[in-house]
Amino acid sequence: MRTLLPCLLAATLLAFTSCRKDKDDKVVDLDYTSATDNAKADDAFTDMLSQVDKAIDANGLRELCDPTVTFDTIAMPHTMTVDFGAVNCTAGNGRQRRGRIEVSYTGRYREPGTVITITPQGYFVNDNLVQGTKTVTNQGPDGNGHLRYAIVVNGSLTAADGSWTATHQAQRTRTWIEGSDTPELLDDVYLITGSGSGVNRNGAAYTVAITSALRVALSCAWITQGTVQVTPANRPVRTIDYGPGTCDGSFSVNVNGQTFTVNIG
Repeated sequence: MRTLLPCLLAATLLAFTSCRKDKDDKVVDLDYTSATDNAKADDAFTDMLSQVDKAIDANGLRELCDPTVTFDTIAMPHTMTVDFGAVNCTAGNGRQRRGRIEVSYTGRYREPGTVITITPQGYFVNDNLVQGTKTVTNQGPDGNGHLRYAIVVNGSLTAADGSWTATHQAQRTRTWIEGSDTPELLDDVYLITGSGSGVNRNGAAYTVAITSALRVALSCAWITQGTVQVTPANRPVRTIDYGPGTCDGSFSVNVNGQTFTVNIG
């Protein structure tokens, strides 16, 4: 027994040390690339629709760099072009845009059944190339009398230097909760719900679920409230939190108990 005891103690210590080493060497997954890429794509396509809203309403954005807006109301569906020009122009909030947004629409924005199709053409936001389509369909009022719009996005975002491209798909409902009863545009507020998916800049696929409605106010360039769960394939959930409503272009990402702050930029 005296001979066996040291051996047993040694084996126990070796096993404990090995387990402890495995635990200490385990890499904690803190990557939030999918969350950031999805948020940037959401921002770009949300901003694009906001520019169309403003152009339709005001025939010009009344900012530091008004685009040229042209209409064809004879053809059906009607068309509109929002042209920011070939050189970056900087809006009052510092966001830079260039290129064109092509729009087709079958009726008025407030009319149930109207379909609006938005297609960027050589369109850049902060030098990132925005490509794809965004379709908006007026589904009429909900039970509270608020107009609802079905949103389908199939697009991509490419870095300014061309080093990466992230794809972005979304199926959303956009509910007009404030400002529909006034002619003023900047008091319009929408709540966005729904889901989506994408492939981040590193080629990793992910899915998206909005868990608390996103608040989009046309008086602010960014999403200001709401939470989104981004789940990369075979990896833990990343949770995006846009905060308490401050218009600052930032959000937090929580992954594996760690929280990071990201600026849309």
